[in-house]
Order: sequence, then C-alpha cells, then structure tokens
Amino acid sequence: MALIGVFDSGVGGLSILDEALRQLPDHNYLYFADSANAPYGEKSAEWIASRSLAVCEFLAEAGCQAIVLACNTATAEAIAAIRAKLKAIPVIGVEPGIKPAALQSQKGIVGVLATEATLNSDKFNALLATLPGNCRFIKQAGAGLVALIESGQLHSPEIAALLAQHLQSIKAAGADTLVLGCTHYPFLMPLIANQLGSNVTIVDTSEAVVRQLVRQLEAHHIAISAKDKRRVLLLSTADGGRLHSMAMQLLRSNLDSIGLDFKTIDVDLSTVCP
Repeated sequence: MALIGVFDSGVGGLSILDEALRQLPDHNYLYFADSANAPYGEKSAEWIASRSLAVCEFLAEAGCQAIVLACNTATAEAIAAIRAKLKAIPVIGVEPGIKPAALQSQKGIVGVLATEATLNSDKFNALLATLPGNCRFIKQAGAGLVALIESGQLHSPEIAALLAQHLQSIKAAGADTLVLGCTHYPFLMPLIANQLGSNVTIVDTSEAVVRQLVRQLEAHHIAISAKDKRRVLLLSTADGGRLHSMAMQLLRSNLDSIGLDFKTIDVDLSTVCP
C-alpha cells in the first residue's frame, strides 16, 4: 500500500483526492493544504515555484512514493523544477483541459476560467500555442473565487454574484464549452451549470489526472496491498480542524472504511503539531 502525497494551496485539491479515492482505493494519502498562504494565484511566479518545491520536498521526506501537484498554478510555475529535484518520485501535475475542450467544442469557442497566474504562465500559453487556430479561447481570471471557497462560502450570494461577473464575457462570446482551470472550481459545478445552462459542456480534468497517476504507479512498479485499513492524513498550514470539516463537506467518497486524521503544520514545515 503506497503513500501518495496530494498538494494544493488549499481545499481545491480535495477534488483530485476524491477522484483518487475512487480510482485508487487501496492506497494511503497525505493531503497537504498550504491554506496559510492561499490563494497562490495572486502571488509571484518566483514565490510559487520556491514554496511548491519546499512542500514537495517535505512530502518526499515524509515517505510519499508519488506526488500529485493538485494545483494548476503550482503546476504551471513549479513542476519542471520539482521533477528535476525529485527524480526518483513520479510527480503528476494538473493543467486546464483546453485540448479536449477544443476537440469537442461544436462552435469553436471555449471559455477558460482559471487563476491569473495560470493564464499568464509560460506553460499554459505554450500549451495554447499548440492548438489549432480555428478555436477561440475566452480567458477569464476567477479573481476572488478561491478565497470564498476556502472560507466555505460555496452557496453564498457573494460567490454567486462574483461567478456571474466572471462568466459574463464567456457567455457573451457564445462559448459552448468551459474549461475549469483551477482545482477549486469543480466544487462550483452546480452553480456554474445553473448560470451557463445545459448547452455548455464543462471540462474538469480530475479523472484524467488520476488516470495518469495510475499509469505512473504502474510504470514505477509501486505495488498495491490492501491488508491494512486505508488512512488519509490531512495537513494544513492554517487550521487542520477546519480542513477536516471542509473535507467532510466536499468529499463524496465513502469514508466509512478510511481512517481520516488531521493535523496543523507549522508554516516553516519543520514541525507537525496536534
């Protein structure tokens, strides 16, 4: 039974963890939420790269045999450096599903809702440059959405109004497909679908990310043994108890057979405290 690390700036990566618990139920998971520093999307590229590398080194030292960088912003700014440093460990990133969106869009008009850092990153724009020019991408930064999700305001009038504001340009352009370019945004799926209507297809890459994790585990011959009860440890740099409460609210997986623990970790990553 492997220990898999899942890292995000906050609770967004729980969408990836949820999918991992469904596709790979016989592993243990260490989820790291850097909530004291969320959201990452508003920070400098240099800070994001340095911090993300530090967290992933911590996860490697904690015994993780694979790491999922469950943050679009961190993937865009840091995954190359992380893979270069942690050569022996498979590191799986996430990125906006603009390629599958372009292939399935009937109108050739695709909306991309992501953080400012992701939309401005070299990695995202390099990916965009590889796609056919007959597809038009409407890029929209979801400023403020992550902070509201982190504070648990998934059903508040504030988040509904802010989301409507961000989706306005995408609706006005007549997009028939929307890419969710942040792992926090799948938790807004019902609200997004309600605002855009049933004719707009929403692309979320959670399933594809975990399928890649499966392939990497097989390639690295990381065995599965389900003799012991599965365990998920939630670590937060802000409040482990709050992260646990959010996980209980957001995870759709059956948690009855899982030992779900939580801790608060010091911001300097040097000490884990109860």
